[in-house]
Amino acid sequence: MPMIIMSPSFKHDGVIPARHTCDGLNISPLLQWTGVPVGSKSLALIVDDPDAPNPDAPKMTWVHWVVYNIPPDSNGLPETASAEGLPPGTLQGLNDWHDTGYQGPCPPIGKHRYFFKLYALDIVLPDMKRPAKAALEKAMRGHVLVQSELIGLYQRQ
Repeated sequence: MPMIIMSPSFKHDGVIPARHTCDGLNISPLLQWTGVPVGSKSLALIVDDPDAPNPDAPKMTWVHWVVYNIPPDSNGLPETASAEGLPPGTLQGLNDWHDTGYQGPCPPIGKHRYFFKLYALDIVLPDMKRPAKAALEKAMRGHVLVQSELIGLYQRQ
């Protein structure tokens, strides 16, 4: 069984509701997953936007959320998890606002894609003291058992 990440808030390649963006409550969506492989010691989640600042001429990938050491027996993260409810032992890294926690879509122009990437790891990572995405990816190198992604779309009105 493959590992699958999903959300009741939006379908894969569907529109992310405004409540999860800067135009709404800016709260993290409910995330659920299945198929975490046996032998997984932890999970990591990276949410980013490869279409920044303009999908017609992207120049960078903007990071919205970095989470690691999620217990492998968890089956998801509740809505508003970044503010009030990460599982015990779960740690967060820095987003591109230089803060921890979820920051929702807020594209300056055009329709952007937001990748919710879930990784099953064969280790529990040390406390890396709020790592940026690149530092987390480096620490995960060689320890990823499997990866899954959910893509959401958002365009401001």
